[in-house]
Amino acid sequence: MTSNDTGNDILTRPATKAAVRDADRAHVFHSWSAQGQIEPLPVAGAEGSYFWDYDDNRYLDFSSQLVNTNIGHQHPKVVAAIQEQAGRVCTLAPGFAVDVRAEAARLVAERTPGDLDRVFFTNAGAEAVEHAVRMARVHTGRPKVMSTYRSYHGATAAAINLTGDPRRWASDTGSAGVVRFWGPHLYRSHFHAETEAQECERALAHLEETLAFEGPNTIAAIILETVPGTAGVLVPPPGYLAGVRELCDRHGIVFILDEVMAGFGRTGTWFAADLFQVTPDLMTFAKGVNSGYVPLGGVAISDAIAETFEQRPYPGGLTYSGHPLACASAVATLNVMAQEDIVGNAARIGERVLGPGLRELAERHPSVGEVRGTGVFWALDLVRDRDTREPLVPYQPSGPDNQPMADFAAACKTRGLWPFVNMNRTHVVPPCTITEAEAKEGLAALDEALAAADAHTTAGRAR
Repeated sequence: MTSNDTGNDILTRPATKAAVRDADRAHVFHSWSAQGQIEPLPVAGAEGSYFWDYDDNRYLDFSSQLVNTNIGHQHPKVVAAIQEQAGRVCTLAPGFAVDVRAEAARLVAERTPGDLDRVFFTNAGAEAVEHAVRMARVHTGRPKVMSTYRSYHGATAAAINLTGDPRRWASDTGSAGVVRFWGPHLYRSHFHAETEAQECERALAHLEETLAFEGPNTIAAIILETVPGTAGVLVPPPGYLAGVRELCDRHGIVFILDEVMAGFGRTGTWFAADLFQVTPDLMTFAKGVNSGYVPLGGVAISDAIAETFEQRPYPGGLTYSGHPLACASAVATLNVMAQEDIVGNAARIGERVLGPGLRELAERHPSVGEVRGTGVFWALDLVRDRDTREPLVPYQPSGPDNQPMADFAAACKTRGLWPFVNMNRTHVVPPCTITEAEAKEGLAALDEALAAADAHTTAGRAR
């Protein structure tokens, strides 16, 4: 350390923009970044749908940070629950029965579909995926797991190899035991489909053929994001998830749904699986279970898989599994969501404001190729040309190739809107608590910012 500050000084003295920025640049190593090419925004505070910097610039959080602050920033009841638990019991090993841990598990199980009534707690979504895959492999005695190319399942060893997007490449060890296939995406169909029904039928046929060539008796699990999030909010066509469920049942394959991003109100339902009336064998969750206030994730487990470990030890564990502070925040979050009808609010905002508003923007802006989503889980697919559907930036853009999206993101921030941008897409993923007025404020800022994307389209360059 180069200062005389004690560890507690940051809690008592007022922080300054320069001090926060300088300490960050000197000591914090940021994820997914070339360290010398980033300039993280020093944040002074947050509340509800907004956060602000040390220059009093307020930003409407259309990213929910990493699509996890479902109940908004600093909900007072959840903050109070964390404080109360810290004053009572801060931590206990996972081998003990703890009231808040049991209650958090009960509340999760109360909301999961079907017989997913047991919960193994983790610290985050990636660990949940790791353990779900381990459970499936032990349960079936089979080695392989299947996942789609357009997917993200986390950054730990097994999770990153299951991931389909380019963040996998640097850590790809040959993806031993992983088989990838194409999931449905009508706007950029790999199956030359023209309707949702065709896309569903052909995507399922492709999966069935892939299973046949891999050997169904070698497949432990198929893991899908119920609604792929980072890949572009790809709502599957009617019948697709039910078709995957049937293939899994036919071949004795464990069906895992990854609800880390889509769960806990994001889609206007408690879980995205509720939209399709499908029950998996294992369901992973994190993020929205406590809006990220304290790290927490988990696996919801069916009776059949739980039975495998009734007399046989489960070969896995975590020091902080079911951490009391995290579980207390989950209990408070789930109770608040029920009391304040936050899931219903997400559904209403999506149906009445975001969906219609985003479709109106698409009519005015040549850069918007497609609008996709539900609840408070939306994406705009930005293109250079609507006829060819050429993405506004290439797949895995870098440097000058990413300039169109960089211009768009900068235009959003200048207008007080913090976007979630990935490749050629901007995602509209505000807190589930967002009000109608706040949503309209965000749409107005987005309307103005899209002019920066329009300038890079064939229509924009022709003006």
